[in-house]
This record gives sequence, C-alpha cells and structure tokens, in this order.
Amino acid sequence: MKIGFISLGCAKNLVDSEMILSILTNAGCIVVNDPAEADVIFINTCGFIEAAKQETIETIREMKTFGKKLIVTGCYALRYKEKLMREMPFIDRIIPLTDYPKIHLILQEVLKDYNLKFGPLKYESRLLTGSIYTPYIKISEGCDNNCTYCAIPLIRGKFRSRTIQDIVSECEILVKKGAKELNLISQDTTRFGYDWSSDGKSKLPELLREVSKIDGVKMIRILYLYPDEITDELIQEIKQNDLVANYFDIPIQHISSKILKRMNRRGNKEFLVKLLSKIRTEIPDSIIRTTYIVGFPGETEEDFNQLYEFTKEYEFDRLGVFSYSKEEDTASYNFADQVDEIDKAERLNKIMKLQKQISRKRNRKLRNTKHLTIVESFDPESSFYYGRSYAFAPDDIDGMIVFQSKKPLSIGDFVDVMIKSNFEYDLIGDAIFEQVD
Repeated sequence: MKIGFISLGCAKNLVDSEMILSILTNAGCIVVNDPAEADVIFINTCGFIEAAKQETIETIREMKTFGKKLIVTGCYALRYKEKLMREMPFIDRIIPLTDYPKIHLILQEVLKDYNLKFGPLKYESRLLTGSIYTPYIKISEGCDNNCTYCAIPLIRGKFRSRTIQDIVSECEILVKKGAKELNLISQDTTRFGYDWSSDGKSKLPELLREVSKIDGVKMIRILYLYPDEITDELIQEIKQNDLVANYFDIPIQHISSKILKRMNRRGNKEFLVKLLSKIRTEIPDSIIRTTYIVGFPGETEEDFNQLYEFTKEYEFDRLGVFSYSKEEDTASYNFADQVDEIDKAERLNKIMKLQKQISRKRNRKLRNTKHLTIVESFDPESSFYYGRSYAFAPDDIDGMIVFQSKKPLSIGDFVDVMIKSNFEYDLIGDAIFEQVD
C-alpha cells in the first residue's frame, strides 16, 4: 500500500508525524512523495492560529482532488472534528490527538489490509523526515500556562513530561542513526519534570546532564523557554556544559506590563529586563531569540511604543512577530477592545523593519569570528555549502551560514567557518582548517 503524508504546523507536530510514519512503514506501507501515486493520503493538521487553520483547510481540499482515501489527523482534527465531519464528508477518517494511543487499531480498521500489522505509537521508532543529523526530541506534551490568547491547552491538554530515561533512550537511538545535534522541544520546555519530581522543581538541568553523557552528541539545543521558569541553575548548566548551545529561545510576547497581565503571562517588564540582562552578563556570547504578539486586545499606541523602544534598546539576536489571532474558546476571544487588523499589520511591519536593521548590525559584529558549523547541504552549481552554528536553530527561522571550502565536506560534518560578510539574517564565510606540521 502506498502512502502520501503531509505534515503541517510546528516541530512538535512533525515528531507526531514521524511516529505515525514509522507505524505505517514498519507495517509494510511505502511512502511516496507524489499524492497521485498514493493509495491513501494522510494530512497531519495544525489548528493553532487562523493562518494555520486556513492552510489546513486548503491542503485538505487540494488533496481531495486526487480522489484517494483521505485520513486527517492532528490538532485541527481534534479542535474541529465535528466541523470537518459536517463540512467535509469526503474525509474517510478523522483521527484526533486523543486517539493516538489506539491509532494502530484505527489504521487496521480504516486501511482494511490485514497483511499489514500495525504496532503502537513509539518515540523510539520514528521515521525521520528531516535531517538525521539534527532531529527534534519532544520532552513533554501539553501546557498548563493558560495564556489568554492560546489554544494549546485546549488542543494538547494538561502538561505532562516524559521520563529522563525514556528521553535518553530515544536520544541514544537517534545518535546511533547519525544524530549529532539534538533539539529538545515542547510547549513549555522549562517546566520539564515539574509534574513528577519529588521536590517540585524543573528537571531540565538534570536532563541536559544525562543527554550530554551520550557518546557521539556534538550539540544540545533547548527551544521554548518560558521566562519565569528560567532558573539560575539552568543558566549555569547552559554556561558550564560545553555541549549545550548558548542559545535561549524565550518567547516574551510583549514588554508592556499591562498587556502581559491581560495575556496572563507571569512576570512584568522589570522582571524580563532583569532576566535578559542576567543571561547576557553570565553568557556574553549567548544568542537570544524571542517572539512578540502585536495588536493584542487593549494594546494602545503607548503599549506598542514601549515594545518598539524596548526592541531598539535591547537588540534581540532573533525576533519573530505575530499579529494577534482571535481564537474561539480562548479568554481573549471575548475581550471587547479588539485592535483593528490594519493597525496590527502596521505595527508588525514597523517592528520587523526595525529588527531587520538590528539583525544586520549584530551580524556585522560577527565578521572575523569563527563558528563551528554543521554542514547541512551543498550547491554544486555555486560550490557553496550551507550550515548552522550554535547561533542558528534548525527551523528555517534564524537564517544560516553560507560558506565555501577548499576541501570536500560531507553532510553532517562539523567544520570551523571564518565569517567574512553578512546579510540581514545570513552569515557568509570560508571553511578553515588547522595546519598540521
């Protein structure tokens, strides 16, 4: 049986897709890239914000045109199952997240090929769809923060961590398959272990120490750190552990204390300034990435100007900006003082224009510095290699390092690159090699 598979949304969803693909391929299915060749098309959906929901609907309608059996899974399938059943009766089966523990039984029922033997969903048997050298590892599921704009708790449920041993075992398997950079992800990575620890403290520093013991690991990166859960212990572990990237992905969402309170975000401007200053003092070469939400209900020009001036003053290494998306069943959906869409767009563009200047300025300072870089691809026509150092996450947001080399390199190699020039988001350089007498 030939399977077409489309994964939408975030890296957490991608991990789910890779586990489902593993079930299918281990059962004997063949994954094909062309939907026209498939017997069955799977769409793992995203239902987080309006743009993602529109992409989901468009993708489902596009795949319908191939006339194949259609199975819809994931976040949108959970959040809008009844709507899908009502408006898209051509879908052969909807499998929401809550049904994943029995997905192997559902697949047996839906695909009706009893020569295929489906096993249960397992992290350790993922079929990696991206680079084998830089996989994502999902260390927990769900979220308890209940930000007023966010639908994640509605979709993914309460926060629940995996065990350290379970994660280490998965990492060991991935490293044996070739992984060199391990990217730890979840909805709230800093909360890891809170739910099962005897002392009520995060066990993320302990997890980092255990993963660091795996022979063959070259780099560990942590993504999505909730600000008020970043402890001094975590900062020191990142500082002292040579394998952990000095990379802080901290979505602060806003700097106005008034707006942060309305968002139900813990902490205020004073707290955030103190935290960010502490990180840069303790780890001067740290990379700090954040995200903003502009146009949140009640955001005045004064609130936005606070955010703009803070951006100018603080100069983040990486910054993503989103317009507030009004999501049903979230608390802010019913806030009366919604911001006009035109104002949202203007504010987003103004911040991003500023950030482009900041990024160019900060990248310019990296000229004549050396970056240990993992090789990710090669363009034979231009003879350029493309890769990333600790300063760039692998999610196509941060940019990359573009360089040439006098010696041939293989994908997955690590090489020192001397930075010679830069664009707004990318660095340009040359591979350098130690001279041996």
